[in-house]
Amino acid sequence: MNKHDQEYIKHKNKSMVLDVIRNRRPISRADIAKITGMSPTSVSRIVADLCQAGIVKETEQFSSGVGRKATLLDIDASSVLTVGIELDKTEIKIGVVDFDGRIAAEHTVSGANHDKAPQAVADTIAAKLLELVRDNGINRDKIIGVGIGIPGIIDVDSGTVVFSSQLGWKNVAFLKLVEERVGIPTTIDNDLNVKALGESIYGHVNESRKTVLIGIGSGVGSTLVIDGEIYRGETNIAGEIGHFNFDPNGMLCECGKRGCLQTYIAEYALIQEANNFKKVSRLSEIFHEWRAGEPWAISIIDRACTYIAVTVSNVVCMYNPDTIVLSGNFIEQHPHILEAVRAKLDDFIWEPFRGTFKLVLSKFAGKSVMIGAASLALNLRLDYELQTS
Repeated sequence: MNKHDQEYIKHKNKSMVLDVIRNRRPISRADIAKITGMSPTSVSRIVADLCQAGIVKETEQFSSGVGRKATLLDIDASSVLTVGIELDKTEIKIGVVDFDGRIAAEHTVSGANHDKAPQAVADTIAAKLLELVRDNGINRDKIIGVGIGIPGIIDVDSGTVVFSSQLGWKNVAFLKLVEERVGIPTTIDNDLNVKALGESIYGHVNESRKTVLIGIGSGVGSTLVIDGEIYRGETNIAGEIGHFNFDPNGMLCECGKRGCLQTYIAEYALIQEANNFKKVSRLSEIFHEWRAGEPWAISIIDRACTYIAVTVSNVVCMYNPDTIVLSGNFIEQHPHILEAVRAKLDDFIWEPFRGTFKLVLSKFAGKSVMIGAASLALNLRLDYELQTS
């Protein structure tokens, strides 16, 4: 076995032990060895490395049962912190997040980011992050990484926003702009990717092996997470279901094609349709009319639920996931819509797929991108620590 293979196995074993402690804590070294199939000596060596890195700690609890009692291990959730940032057209959400996905401090900055130069947005992020850390008495030395979720096509390796229609950016090296200003290792990714990652680690589906997250808001997209890893496709744009073609003679989409899915269920499409009946500017106004029993509002919401059910059916046929998470403003601000979608699924789900998956809502709602971006930063830094320790 060559040195590269040995280092790979060493890294995977450390990751495995950390995942077991993370998911089954508090736990003894002996139980970790049983679960992983590794030798007690190997487990003890890895645990020593993780303790030295400040990630794992021994507790004052001891194992019960027959035989010699063993000290149990736990995660030191406050030992390391990461920052999660959601950047969209009108808001910047910044949160300092611990190892358990809990938000220690957060701040929202409102403003039209699509009207600003990327440098100005990076300046705002750096200034507000510094302010958040200072005002909440957070030890900056504990912050090991910054993650940013951005709508659009992202080149993760170079940290470049290849294209974001919401921000009006094209080929912007945004990672470098932020990292230079905050002085902390930074990573960026598509907002739905990080949202799905956060849900798979901390959400309702943390034991799912194959999760699809569908986001419905200003646009429509999806992300597939397999065994904790985001499936990105060849150019990191897998999951752009908003541009599934539902009708080649349909409405014109912002992408220049006709009949894309998002022209039927994205917020702008629903608002545009509602304005044929009454002047509205927000999705909440349509739901207000829906609750008031307005037939046109009922029709718009019902048709949107139908298209969401069709989308779920298509995703199930394509990926055969064990869990589908519905997210985005349309669902998260009006969670009762989930039942309306479920009621329509029987009309579209192919018989072999019935009962093979769970359909759930996002656990974190409006904070899921922030938590997911922090998770992305944490995973990358842990990978580095596990490789070098």
